[in-house]
Amino acid sequence: MIFSSKRNLVYVIMAGIFITNAIVAELIGGKLIQIGPFVMSIGIIPWPIVFITTDLINEYYGKAGVRKLTIITASLIAYAFVILFLAIKIPAAIGISTVTDEQFYAVFGQSLWIILGSIVAFLCSQFIDVFIFWLLRDKTGGKLIWLRSTGSTVISQLIDTFVVLGIAFWLPGKMTTAVFLNAALTGYTFKLIIAIVLTPLIYVGHNVIEKYLGDEESHLIVKKAAEESLHHKVEE
Repeated sequence: MIFSSKRNLVYVIMAGIFITNAIVAELIGGKLIQIGPFVMSIGIIPWPIVFITTDLINEYYGKAGVRKLTIITASLIAYAFVILFLAIKIPAAIGISTVTDEQFYAVFGQSLWIILGSIVAFLCSQFIDVFIFWLLRDKTGGKLIWLRSTGSTVISQLIDTFVVLGIAFWLPGKMTTAVFLNAALTGYTFKLIIAIVLTPLIYVGHNVIEKYLGDEESHLIVKKAAEESLHHKVEE
């Protein structure tokens, strides 16, 4: 059974956190906020949690654990948008529904370009995150947790920001190149700051998992994940 071992339970919990934050980020991404002179999507709030969880899954369950979860999550994001599309098309009960069709569409009526950009950016950034994480882990011999976690996030967030804005707004002509570059750099800067500030949470996550699994079990899981990821790298 899936809950028959602590190892499986930890993966299910982290997968739940990962999927929930990824889908929520997509759903709230249409709201723009202003911090000083900077304007950006409120969707940047859950994404650092997604990448922290990615790093923890990378550490304990290897490349395969992250890649499978990434594909599942991307599929669920697409499914969520399909359900929202159907919900938009079904008329609200006039005089009964407290939310009108116009209000519902204003919140959830994202364009196909935004949907496409979100899914492509998510897949690209996650796969790049996995690659950079294990590259740095191999180079440091498993030491310097902060380096592989923050380093992989820095690169993957850069790809994510430029890809999603590029596909959603620049390609269809909704943004000029200058506005696109400014918006992407601004969003990335804030994501980078948040990622750096939240770096200690990586160590907190490691400590919580190790205390729950025990030192011996935790060590064996990390070792197995490293061996499987190294074997996968050789096959590639």
